[in-house]
Amino acid sequence: MTEHTAAEHTTAGAAPAGRADYCVIACADAWRGDGEVLASPMGVIPSIGARLARLTFSPDLLLTDGEALIVGPDGAAEGWLPYRQHLALVTGGRRHVMMGASQLDRFGNQNISCIGDWHRPGRQLLGVRGAPVNTLNNPVSYWVPKHSPRVFVERVDMICGVGYDSAAAAGPSATRHHRIPRVVTDLGVLDFATPDHSMRLASLHPGVTVEQVREATGFALAVADDVPFTREPTAAELALIREVIDPDGARNREVRG
Repeated sequence: MTEHTAAEHTTAGAAPAGRADYCVIACADAWRGDGEVLASPMGVIPSIGARLARLTFSPDLLLTDGEALIVGPDGAAEGWLPYRQHLALVTGGRRHVMMGASQLDRFGNQNISCIGDWHRPGRQLLGVRGAPVNTLNNPVSYWVPKHSPRVFVERVDMICGVGYDSAAAAGPSATRHHRIPRVVTDLGVLDFATPDHSMRLASLHPGVTVEQVREATGFALAVADDVPFTREPTAAELALIREVIDPDGARNREVRG
């Protein structure tokens, strides 16, 4: 892996980017090139990332207030999105969701329902919710604020979000819109750009090592010989993050360091 110094991760004229800033950048890049689709970020840092993408390289991205309005990056109403139109977007590949995950396996199967045997779980979580519909009908990325073996497991206890192996087993109707562009964590970015669509380490956030990611992952992760670092935020992006989108620093409470 190419060695980088702390100085190389400092944007000219600004304080060095922190871990949370790199997480925001990595989340924002999930929507790069998506065009006019509905962004559905879940979590503080994904929401900041979606707004950053809209303000910079993805100006056609649609944001919502989570209820019935299309909104701008500042939260001002831009349009009306009744439930029936929202469903049309959801079922036709015109939305890119970034969900959380209590468990994720090597093929991107996600669990947010329960821990332990489904018939008698040790812990009840959110429930399946809209995860199957999201993953079969739209691109879905994931945000994991604490990368650990408890989240990245060999086999999820229950499949809620559909992974690549499960979608392939279900056939063409399940794979038509199915895509998992990336998984962003506090340690780096993972994707499924491997021949069998198993999870791969795509980039490391500065200050993180490959060994740290391996130790925090409960299965054998595909790792290239030279893993790049997550890209640097530009000075303009840092200014937007710090002064416009998140001046109160909520991102630093979700990811520290």
